[in-house]
Amino acid sequence: MQITVKLFASFRNGRFNVALQELPEDTDCRIIVLSLGLTEEEIGVVLVNGRHATLDHLLHDGDTLSLFPLVGGG
Repeated sequence: MQITVKLFASFRNGRFNVALQELPEDTDCRIIVLSLGLTEEEIGVVLVNGRHATLDHLLHDGDTLSLFPLVGGG
């Protein structure tokens, strides 16, 4: 299956903004996160097709996965 992965903010550093990825069926969001060298603790927001999702969410052909880092401030 083919999905689009979009990275935001600091996740783009040394990586890409948007990329198409060919993946096996039954791939979840966590597998993508780990394959990018990110940790679960770094993830702030996960969206699949513009809707909030968990790292356990199974992806389907044509999905768009968007990953946002935690935002600090104060």
